[in-house]
This record gives sequence, structure tokens and C-alpha cells, in this order.
Amino acid sequence: MKTMTAEKLQKQALRREKEIKKWEREKARPKKNLYFFYLVLLISLIYATDEIASQIGTLMKTEIANDLFQNFGERSVGFLDILSILVVPFQAIGLLYRPLADRWGRKKFLIINTFGMSFAMLVIFLSNNIFLYFIGACMVQFFIPHDMHVVYIMESSPTKSRARVYSSIKFFANMGVMLVPLLRRMLMENASEWRNVYIVPAIVGIFSSLVALLFARETDPFIDSRLRYLRMTDEEKAAEKEKKSAENAQGGLINALKFAMKHKQLKWLYITAAIANVGFIGSVDYQVIMSYGYAQNYVNNGMFPEIGEAVLDAVSIGPVTTALFLFPLGCSIAQVILGFISDAKWGGRKKAAIIIAADCLITFCLFSIGSVLGWNPYIVGFFCGMFVGSYYATNDVIIMMIGESSPTNLRSSTMSAQFVVTAVGFAVSYIVSFIVKMLFGNTIIGILAFGLLVPGFIGALITLVKKTHETKGIDMDTVTGCEWDD
Repeated sequence: MKTMTAEKLQKQALRREKEIKKWEREKARPKKNLYFFYLVLLISLIYATDEIASQIGTLMKTEIANDLFQNFGERSVGFLDILSILVVPFQAIGLLYRPLADRWGRKKFLIINTFGMSFAMLVIFLSNNIFLYFIGACMVQFFIPHDMHVVYIMESSPTKSRARVYSSIKFFANMGVMLVPLLRRMLMENASEWRNVYIVPAIVGIFSSLVALLFARETDPFIDSRLRYLRMTDEEKAAEKEKKSAENAQGGLINALKFAMKHKQLKWLYITAAIANVGFIGSVDYQVIMSYGYAQNYVNNGMFPEIGEAVLDAVSIGPVTTALFLFPLGCSIAQVILGFISDAKWGGRKKAAIIIAADCLITFCLFSIGSVLGWNPYIVGFFCGMFVGSYYATNDVIIMMIGESSPTNLRSSTMSAQFVVTAVGFAVSYIVSFIVKMLFGNTIIGILAFGLLVPGFIGALITLVKKTHETKGIDMDTVTGCEWDD
């Protein structure tokens, strides 16, 4: 028995030494002069793929719902939401998968996630029934929450310009979403041809994953953290576990949640994100709000006898497609505002979160009113983009603050674990909206979104102001998470 134990220990030591040498070789790989520039371009392309995969179904939600559930009339969006709820467990499984990046490295998961979400869009393009569409949607929801490209750029950017670099990349990614309305105009002669829009972003994403496989390096903070862990003795590892700042030396979802709940900054950032996401339904139903708003305006002006006919015959390939051309611009401007406020001398992460959350409220109201009153589609599309961009930018800056409030060895895990807490907000949003949609149909969605999003963001603004602290300029190599506990 003792011999077997000794052999096992020897094998473990050999594996550890082998892994140490692997990471030392990776750290020693020379970075060419333009490596960071190349990395920014690559991450921008991957981020654009992620944004398209995240938004494409929402940008065509009316068409998808009316095609897949055409027999259910004005409740088609409600039935599509049932399908979306069935997809949620795959998103939850993805959250358990994300912390593995704290053990195995960032690069592997950057490649896997990019290829996975791209292949999922390919499956949807090829789908000719609800079952295949459901498989593709499950795959998308499994891969997109991982956001390894966000961790990658946070750990690879200079501290002083981290938010500016991030927001610039997000600007490009949001502008990439303009590909969707462009493809709508080129490939959709009628609303039933929505699947054609998926093929181009699927090909671009698969290409990006191959480029990352060949040319991307592992991030230095991960390598340094992993090497420190591997070089520790068993006694040192035991002592490390006793420290308040590192309950789990190499990540994990449960340990990340325990860590966050014991530290005020992370706990309140999690709570803020949960409150903000009570209005989540507005961020996924904006295309439906726009479609039925314009359709109702057409009916009110006597252009169509019924709202359903107006949606199918005029809105999808008319003002909605036109409006969506400026949707990415609005999203991108929201991200640029976020980045420059975050890194400005007079600004910071917290101030940026407050300003961008207030912008979300204002532009949501303008977008909703403009749709119902039939404003110029470009103006409505721009306000819609500013609203959605500000909504996600608020979540982005909260996630950035979570990352900057966490030690390196738990960073990916705490950024993943926040989704478990924010799921409370998602659940409230989905349950309430599902009941209301099934009772009153698609035309009520605009009022419903207003009733959930406005109170949610007002609550989030209050907790941001009163309970959270600034993280600008934090040293991500030395932060412990305990800094704000006093």
C-alpha cells in the first residue's frame, strides 16, 4: 500500500514538473512587436462573432416566432419564449464549464467557445424544423456566456488603458452586428427566409477560431498564477487555503460564490447585476417592441386592417430592417462612452456604470415612444441601439468591476459565478413576461418591458451609488478581494 502511495506521489510530481516546463516554454515564447495589435484585432473579430451570435436571434425574433409558431398567431413570441426557457439549463451547464479556464488556461477555451458558437449558427442555418433550431439555440446558449475573450483582453491590456482597449474592441464588435441588417436586406426577400442570415457569421467565426489556434498566446497573468500554484509545496498549498483571500487556489463555481458572498464589494456587485436584470426582457424583445410598435402605427393610420398582417407584409422588410442599420452604431457609441469614462482621470468604473445605466433608462423610453409614434426608422434604430448597448454596457462594467475585485486564481470563476446570482433577475423577468404574453399576446410587450426595466434599473442605480466602490487602477496581479471589507 505504501509502495502504491509512493508511486502515485511520484507520478503526480512528474506530471507537475511536466506542466511547469510547458508553461515556462509558453511564457518564454517571444512576443513580436505587433503582437498586442494583432491580439486586439483577433479578439475584436471573436468578440464580433460573440455579439452576433448573442444578438442575431433577438434581431429577428418576430420573424423566427411567426415562422416556427405560425399556428399560434399573436402568442407566437410567448411560445418562442417557452423554447428559450428550455434552453436555459444549457446556459447553466456552460457556467459550470467556464471555471475550467482557471485550471486549464484561457487559450483553449477561447478557441473552443468561438468554434462552438459559430458551429451552432451553422446548425440553425441548416435547420428545417423546430428540433434542429432548438439544438442550435442550446449550443449558442452553452458557449456565449463564457466570454473568454473578455478575460483575455483584461489580462493582456495595460492597466491604465484597460477600459479604453476593452471599449474599443466592444465598439468594433457592436459595429459588426451591422452585418445582420445588411444580410437581412441582401438575403431575405420575405420574412420566412430568416435562416439565410446565419451562414456568413458562422463562417467568419470558424475562421477566427482557427486563427486563434495558430497564433494566440496564453495570457501572462494566467501563466504566472498557474506556475506559482504548481511550485508551491503541499504545506504552502494548505496554508494558502486558510487565507481569507484565497479559499480555493484554482477556482471553481461553488468556491467563487462562497468567496463573493464573504466580501462586500463582490456581494453587492452581484446583487446590483441581479436587480438590473429584472428588466432583461426588454433587452431581448426590442425587435418585437419595434415591429409591433410600427405595425400598430400602420393600423392606426389605416394602412393595414390587422396588426399581424402589417408585421408580416411591411414591417419586417421595411422600417425594422432600416432601423437595425443604426442599431449597431447606437450600441457602439454606448460602449465608447463607457470606456472613456471608466479610464478618464475624473471618471472611473463606478461613475461609468451610473452614467451608462441612466442613459439606458432615457434611451429606452425614447425608443419605445418612437416606435409607437412611427418616427424615422434610423432615429428609432439609433435609440434602440443606445438602449441595448447601454443595458449590456452596464452589465459589462459590473463584470469588469467583479474581475478587478477578484484575485487572479478566482477571476474567471467569480465572473462566471455572478450569473448564478443574476439568474434571479432573469427568472423574475421571464416568469412575469411569459404570463403576460400568453394572456395578452405580442402587442403588450412594449408596456411589459417598460414595467420591468425602469424599476430594475432605478434599483440598480441606487445600489451602485450606495454600496459599491471604485476599482479603477487596481493591480490585477495583487488584488485579493478583501480591500473593501472594512
